[in-house]
Amino acid sequence: MTLTQTLPRVWPDVLLRAGISASLAISGYVHYDLYRGGYRYIHMIGPSFLVQAAASFAIAVLLLLGGPFTLRIAGAAIAGGALVAFALSRTVGIFGFTEIGWEPAPKAAISVIAEIVTVALVVVSIVHRLWLLRSRREVA
Repeated sequence: MTLTQTLPRVWPDVLLRAGISASLAISGYVHYDLYRGGYRYIHMIGPSFLVQAAASFAIAVLLLLGGPFTLRIAGAAIAGGALVAFALSRTVGIFGFTEIGWEPAPKAAISVIAEIVTVALVVVSIVHRLWLLRSRREVA
């Protein structure tokens, strides 16, 4: 396979990894910022925000460095978990904690958008990988 045949297959993967990393880092930053801004004093919620931020940053960096594909799944799990926790905090509460609407604005919206983007990009990444595997089988 020549370089011109390889590049079209590599670039989408590089861009997807970069996008997933960026959206995870944004979500992690928002959670860390909320932790610093007072959420650290909320029982169970504060430590959860710090863990979410640390995991998001770690996965984002490892993905940029070319980590294994399973890190993308881990990133989607972190983002999906944050979305579920967000929904719970706006409905039935989570660990006795509830928020109303999109408060704290605009951080809540930024975080939700970043997490949706993360999950969507991971889905696209999985589809792309399956497409590559299928095209390799057809060539062989």
